[in-house]
Amino acid sequence: MQERRFEDRKEPEIVYSHSVKAGKRIYYLDVKKARNEDLYLCITESKRKAGGEDEAPQFEKHKVFLYKEDFAHFMEGLQDVIGYIKGQVGNIEERVPYQPEQAEEETAEVEKEAEEEKPRRGLFRRFTKG
Repeated sequence: MQERRFEDRKEPEIVYSHSVKAGKRIYYLDVKKARNEDLYLCITESKRKAGGEDEAPQFEKHKVFLYKEDFAHFMEGLQDVIGYIKGQVGNIEERVPYQPEQAEEETAEVEKEAEEEKPRRGLFRRFTKG
């Protein structure tokens, strides 16, 4: 019997792909072809991990494989939970496209406000009380 190694496994071929940018996440919807020529859907969520400025960017990925015989049940379940959420929260607003520059400015503003609200401590507190 021939021994097969994990490294030798061939990644299934992507025959169609669509990406959805949603804030800091990207969802990849890939149609892949299995060894038996059957098609299935691979949904990948990719989210950038927080790291230092000097580090190379790293991404956290989660995958879900959805096979054609489960599409109808999956869609039914997805529509059900989306309907429930809409019933609970009402109208759902569309996401505003993520803009890194704007996010950095907002973060700087929040940090500045937090710094201003901090109670002063130590020797200089009595001199800085307003």
